[in-house]
Amino acid sequence: MANYFSDNPDLQYYFDRGVDWRRLAELVEQGFRLPDGHASAEEALEFYREVASVVGEVAATVIEPRAAAIDAQGMQLSGGEVVAPPEHDEIFSQLGELGLHGLVIPRELGGQNAPALLYFMNGELLSRADTSVMTHHGFHGGIAMVLYLLSLAEGTTRFDPETGLVTETRFPEEMAEVARGEAWGCMDITEPDAGSDMAALSAYAEQDEDGRWYVTGQKIFITSGHGKYHFVIARTDRDPKSGLGGLGMFLVRAYEDEASGRRRVVTIDRLEEKLGHHGSATASLSFERAPAELIGAPGEGFRYMLVLMNNARVSVGFESLGLMEAAYRRAAEYAAGRVSMGKTIDRHEMIADALDEMRTDIQALRALAVSAALHEELATRLGRIAQLTTKDEVEQQRLRREGQQHQREARRLTPLLKYLAAEKAVEHARRAMQIHGGNGYIVEYGVERLLRDALVLPIYEGTSQIQALMAMRDTLMAIIKSPQDFVRRVAEARWRALSSRDPLARRVARVSLLVRGAEQHLVARTAGAKFRELVSRPVSEWSSALSSGWDPKRDFRFAMLHAERLCHLLADEAILEILLEQAQRHPERAELLERALERAEPRMRSLHDVITTTGARLIEQLSDTEDLDPGVAATA
Repeated sequence: MANYFSDNPDLQYYFDRGVDWRRLAELVEQGFRLPDGHASAEEALEFYREVASVVGEVAATVIEPRAAAIDAQGMQLSGGEVVAPPEHDEIFSQLGELGLHGLVIPRELGGQNAPALLYFMNGELLSRADTSVMTHHGFHGGIAMVLYLLSLAEGTTRFDPETGLVTETRFPEEMAEVARGEAWGCMDITEPDAGSDMAALSAYAEQDEDGRWYVTGQKIFITSGHGKYHFVIARTDRDPKSGLGGLGMFLVRAYEDEASGRRRVVTIDRLEEKLGHHGSATASLSFERAPAELIGAPGEGFRYMLVLMNNARVSVGFESLGLMEAAYRRAAEYAAGRVSMGKTIDRHEMIADALDEMRTDIQALRALAVSAALHEELATRLGRIAQLTTKDEVEQQRLRREGQQHQREARRLTPLLKYLAAEKAVEHARRAMQIHGGNGYIVEYGVERLLRDALVLPIYEGTSQIQALMAMRDTLMAIIKSPQDFVRRVAEARWRALSSRDPLARRVARVSLLVRGAEQHLVARTAGAKFRELVSRPVSEWSSALSSGWDPKRDFRFAMLHAERLCHLLADEAILEILLEQAQRHPERAELLERALERAEPRMRSLHDVITTTGARLIEQLSDTEDLDPGVAATA
């Protein structure tokens, strides 16, 4: 019987050897002391593998055969409510029966207390069958996880220090309802005049004389917006100058089911007619004094949004992987059976090269995805364990430090994963269509659906450009704030490039030097004027001068121009570092590292050259245009 887990040796590597499940299971099960929990790491891993195998089978035998019908019918709006195709409802009924919607929340709250990493890996399996189904599933299981994470973040979840069980949490009924598959939720951020610029959001929340909150405004492009539980970003300070500091996070219950029917407080104005993702509803919503619950405090909305978005972006990385795997498998199968000029087309050089690159990209990005997800989870788990370790202050501080290290790595890797995985998903879907030739353009082969579904991945949950800008900003500001650390990293890379006994390690070090060179060039162009200003100031003032007073629109223009190229460089470097570490632990992974290096080295040299030799002309042209009279500039 078909199974998308058992037919994937690279995915199984992460269950067999690639992840320290013992350490993760120990944290998830809090030292294997939880009542009704797993008694050992071996028992926990056996359960994790069984879940992945079941999901792999459901994806292959239940979801994939229904994907075409769901795509053809799509979601419909009737009488103010969304109606899904019957095949869609059948799938989610089975997923609910398997308990997948509550997979990661604690058992005492109605879940199965599994690692978030397992949830994300399941997402890849589901996406390989149908990306839109995986997307909607994310607003079942994902929202259950978010309800729990937000309660943790605001400090309203408490534990028994002796048993490790949750004794109090803010949303127990909501989590249980989602876990049973009876409801789901969504994230309501985007507005008609505010997409990536969250400071421009205008939906607002106000309190009555009794302190109750109400949200008013419009939200658009809301995935699974027909859900019950809406996490809404709304302005608590209506002064437009308050920017991100004037935002709050709210939970709004969109409806209540009563004996007389459903009573809505959030109106579904329309469903978008989309190019792809037909099994996922995308709604425009209206809030008119909708009763709401504030999460955290007014002004903390952006902070809590990051809790949602970080996990959502990791999820899109795995979603992209699933689509890439589907594109590769279909292309490879078709090429192996299509005869042209006396041999199957997978034996033709250009097709063989394309398939080899697709396979390498998938395995390389899977390494990045697993690493990003693992760091994000370890940061959360260690922070929670530190809260419980109240009797040993030294151990508590150690756990916090370790958690902070993982959080820094998660922050570094997440935008790189979201950027490159989404971009590669589009590339792979396009390539699969090309390998199919004219048949790829025909609906019955299913490849054109992959391309349609892929095209939104670089857009939602933060565009590719936003991911690149985040990675660029963090990278350059870290160098500016601590140039001595940057110098040390350059020296270490040079030493490894010269002295490492492992030729693969030397090659990885050499491409790292390319990245450092590109960073150095961007910092020089970004901070050159500021460094020149320091000459007239005492050395004691340099640190504060370099860490403040930056004008992003002026000082970072050159770096913003090259942000996507730098992001791709950083992603390639991170992947090669991870694969090198795998190869040093498990020699059989060296073959994958060699393939990844063969693809990455020329690309990284090219990106480095473009960053260090181009851009000045365009920046000068933009500056000249902005210096013109506004009326002239508008027509320039």
